[in-house]
This record gives sequence, structure tokens and C-alpha cells, in this order.
Amino acid sequence: MRMGNRESRIAQIALILSIAVLFNAPCAAQEKVRLPIAESSKTLSYGPLWIASKMGFFDREGLDVPIVTMRGSPLVIQALTADSIYVANATVDTLIGAYEKGADITMIGGLINGLGLSMIGGKRYKTYADLRGTTIGTQTLTSGTGFALRLVLKVHGMEYPRDYTLLNIGSAPDRYRALTSGQISSAPVGVPLEVVAKQQGFNIIGYFVDDLPHYQFNVYIVKRSWAEKNRPLVVRFMKAMALATGWLMDNRDAACAYLSKEMVITPEHCRLGWEFNVTKRIWDRNADLNVEGVRTMIKIVAEINNQKEPLAQPSKYHDPSYLKQALAELSKK
Repeated sequence: MRMGNRESRIAQIALILSIAVLFNAPCAAQEKVRLPIAESSKTLSYGPLWIASKMGFFDREGLDVPIVTMRGSPLVIQALTADSIYVANATVDTLIGAYEKGADITMIGGLINGLGLSMIGGKRYKTYADLRGTTIGTQTLTSGTGFALRLVLKVHGMEYPRDYTLLNIGSAPDRYRALTSGQISSAPVGVPLEVVAKQQGFNIIGYFVDDLPHYQFNVYIVKRSWAEKNRPLVVRFMKAMALATGWLMDNRDAACAYLSKEMVITPEHCRLGWEFNVTKRIWDRNADLNVEGVRTMIKIVAEINNQKEPLAQPSKYHDPSYLKQALAELSKK
């Protein structure tokens, strides 16, 4: 369903006005600094990144920020440690694993503070019980979406690989295509792709956030040594993300006028996804992370690794000082 002409014109006007405000805002008197970053799946939940890039928030902070989409969080972390990018948007479990193997990294904020994923079943699969003994599509087997998928299926009484097979396919759009071709019985997809699936006759089996409510999914990660040497740059990045996320949460229609085109979805589907991400607190207005969600991830990783020693605290993997400084500077303006 697409917006009517009047609604479309209103959204376009709001978008133009918003952009005008952004580009007339005071900018730091400095040349743009190139700051390549990477993320692992271009879906609506990653919207704050694209809003910051295309709606002038990075420009406002004097940053040139190309966004690279890579296949899975492990590759994103590898690119960060190899200095190919300066900020990684990756999952917490991947960060913990890399840190414990000696990677000099820390998380500085939250991009996706919950599981903005839904489980979609083929036309014959309506419940989690129906998935027993089938092949299910995933992005990775042990991290990110695949990691969350196994936990959700465990909540519903299924263990891997005893009760089902996982097929490593790739990004959410790739998983959706495999589902529509009948290659797999089901797959997790980012909201609002589940609406498209339902309209095409597939089944929404459930939403991950309902089974795992405290789950810090995706965070902003930097190399500690690099960030310490480039603190003003990191602070500017976090200022842009806080402003972009706040604007996105306050301007649904204007944001969806852009994001619907960037994510190749209808404005109506974008608005549905926006409602989900806001009401389920998937996005944080200040680009902060959910400490309890990080604590949950630490427990899960420790259980998988049969860790018996006392669990680490979230502060081991988290440096909040950059975001705190960014918010303090923004409050003075």
C-alpha cells in the first residue's frame, strides 16, 4: 500500500524542511575527515546509519563516512582490526569473542538494542513446532543472526543440530529469496520484511524480541588505541549518531520518505518497521546501548563456552566516555 498524493506531498515537504534545517545548522570550521565504517546487513533497523549519512548529520560534524555492507559481523570485526574501517557495527557476541582472543576493541554505543527480527515460515510452516526436522536459513552459524536464531529455537524446545539443519545463506534479502524459492522452510528477516512475506502468503511465526527481550544485538565498535589517539573524531561520530537517531525517532514520515527508497520498501512498510523499532525500543534516542542487554550476551557467551570463572562485567567491553562527551557537547548548543 502506498501513500496517497496528499500524504506523499506532506512527507516530501517535511523532508525538504528537515534537510534545510540540517544544512543551515552551524558546522565545525574544518575539512571533512574520511571515516569509513561497516555494517553487516542493510535493513531498516540499521536506518540510523543511513539517516546520518544521507540526511546531513555526518556532514554537520565534518565527517565523510562511506558505509560498507559486509557479510556478517566476523568480517566487519576483521576489517576493523585490519584498519580497513574505523568504526564497526557488529554484534556483541562477536565483539566478546574477538576481545577475548586479544583484539584491542571496545564498544562505544548501541545501534540495534534488541532483536528487530521476525521468523518467517513457508506456506506449510505456521508454528515453531512445524520447523522441527527442516532446513532453516541463517546469515551465520555461530554469531549475529544465526546466534540469536539458535537461542529462539531453543526457547521453543529445539536444539541444534538435533532438531533442525541450518543453511548459511547470507543477508536478510538473500534469506528471503531462498524462502520464496522453497530452498528452506523458514528464515529470520528484519522487520518490516515480514509484512511483505505475509502479503505474499507466507507465515509470521514469531518475533525474536518476544522470546529474548534483553538482547543487545548490534553496537558501535572501535579500536581502543586508535580511538584514544582520535578522541575528538570519535566524539564527533557519536554526536552525529545521537542526532540522527533522535531525528529518526521524531520524524517518522520524513525519515521514511528517504529510507523507503534506500531500503527498497514501500513507505507504508517503512512506517510499520519504524513503529516496531520505536515501541520495542530497538533504537535508543541517544545512540546508547542497553547494559542489561550486554549482560545477557555475556551470560550467553559464557554458557556456550562452558565458562566457570566469575563472569565479566559489561564495562570490560564498553567505554561510554565518548558518548558521554558527545552528549555533553550537544547539550551546550
